[in-house]
Amino acid sequence: MNTVIVNAKIDPRVKKKAQKIAAEIGVSLSDVINAQLREFIEKKTITFRKPEIPSPYLIKALKEAEEDVKAGKVSPHFDDAKDALAWLDNPKMRK
Repeated sequence: MNTVIVNAKIDPRVKKKAQKIAAEIGVSLSDVINAQLREFIEKKTITFRKPEIPSPYLIKALKEAEEDVKAGKVSPHFDDAKDALAWLDNPKMRK
C-alpha cells in the first residue's frame, strides 16, 4: 500500500485518548484516521457537534416529571383509546 504522511495539529490529550481507544479495539490511530477520511470522501459531509447541555427549564421540567412519577401522578396503561378517553374525561378516575 502506498502511503503519505499527513501532519496535523492535534490536542495532545485528544491524541492520547484516541490512541488508547484505538488500541483497545485493536487498530492503530492511522487506521482510525484513514477510516474517517474515507467516510468524509464517500459522504462529502462532516458533522461537528458540541455537547448538548440541557437548559435550566428542561432540567426543572425533568425533575418535576420524576417527582410526578414517584408520587404516582401518571396515567395508567391503556389497551384502547376508548379507555384512555374515559380516563381523561372523568376527573374522579385520575385521583
